[in-house]
Amino acid sequence: MRILIWHVHGAWMTSFVQGTHTYLVPVLPDRGPDGRGRALTYPWPPAAEEVSPQALRSADVDVVVLQRPHEWELAERWLGRRLGRDVPVVYVEHNTPREDVVDSRHPMAGRDDVTLVHVTHFNDLFWNADGTATTVIEHGIAEPSVGFVGDIPHLAAVMNEPVRRARITGTDLLPRFTRIAPLDLFGMGVTALARPGLEPYEDLPQDRMHAELARRRVYLHTTRWTSLGLSLLEAMAIGLPAVVLGTTEANEAIAPGTAVVSTRLDTLTEAARWLVSDVDAAREMGRRGRQNVLERYGLGRFLSDWDYLLKEVALR
Repeated sequence: MRILIWHVHGAWMTSFVQGTHTYLVPVLPDRGPDGRGRALTYPWPPAAEEVSPQALRSADVDVVVLQRPHEWELAERWLGRRLGRDVPVVYVEHNTPREDVVDSRHPMAGRDDVTLVHVTHFNDLFWNADGTATTVIEHGIAEPSVGFVGDIPHLAAVMNEPVRRARITGTDLLPRFTRIAPLDLFGMGVTALARPGLEPYEDLPQDRMHAELARRRVYLHTTRWTSLGLSLLEAMAIGLPAVVLGTTEANEAIAPGTAVVSTRLDTLTEAARWLVSDVDAAREMGRRGRQNVLERYGLGRFLSDWDYLLKEVALR
């Protein structure tokens, strides 16, 4: 199957392109948001092929997978075909609703020409699709090539744009934890937060970031409002014990006893203090968390779910 899909979310896309299909990824000369092409910091297989808008006009495309509302018009213009009529279309919603949460109407709501795919059951519950066909395909991650070492008694976290996103990522909560242990922060835009006790590691390639995470003692996840952080699942799959703010999908995704999950900050800070100081307890909790994540969020299940949906959509 030949699938047109934009490179929007690097970690999710890295899992998606591991399947058995050909993935046509738009590329523009400036490699801006609508034409990033292949990832530069994630390992992608050759099946993810860069394609220009001009080449798409004559390209064979079996299914279009959208992730942003404006991609509908973009795809129709570049393909010269009507989505949902001339070519099947799926829309992946990665995000939780942001405004008027309970009453948020999804951009694809009320349509009969698209299938809306949520990445968590929380999102499916909160977005108002108003009759549009919806389904949930939970995240999938490849098993990391590194395992927990924990020789550096620091906390670790992964955040993208923690200054701009601030309360969404829980940036304001970090000082509570840097009083317990140094915090090593990975991601895009993290250098702006550099200060004593908080060391930024800016936008590392995935394999190097995983190797660095594996050496830290505890993974910290303070995001208030997200679908479910792939970086959290990756850290747990490495075997890091996780201390997690219990919002959105977290309580559903993480089995009891495999991480510390709470909305009580005192509970989380005390858990961080305990796990940083007790490497054996950290290793055991990390082992249980790793097993849970690989069983539920393994790449095989993720790709199988997507294969089933794509074949179903293509046959309509």
